[in-house]
Amino acid sequence: MDTKECPKCGAIWIDGQHYWAGTGKIGNDLDLAGLVCNKFGDETCINSSMGMEGGVTWEDRWTSIQKAIDDSK
Repeated sequence: MDTKECPKCGAIWIDGQHYWAGTGKIGNDLDLAGLVCNKFGDETCINSSMGMEGGVTWEDRWTSIQKAIDDSK
């Protein structure tokens, strides 16, 4: 089993599969890049998707929240 942990954010990869730090839930490298690495990463980041466009971003999350609020009215 190959395990790697990002020294910047604590994200973990087990046999190449990303798991979110804190929750341990299965993640997606591109989502991690969009939410964390592209904004807060630095040269210590080990996410191979850092700098790539796509995946979930905070703008996407905000849009979903706004839609849920609007739908509940």
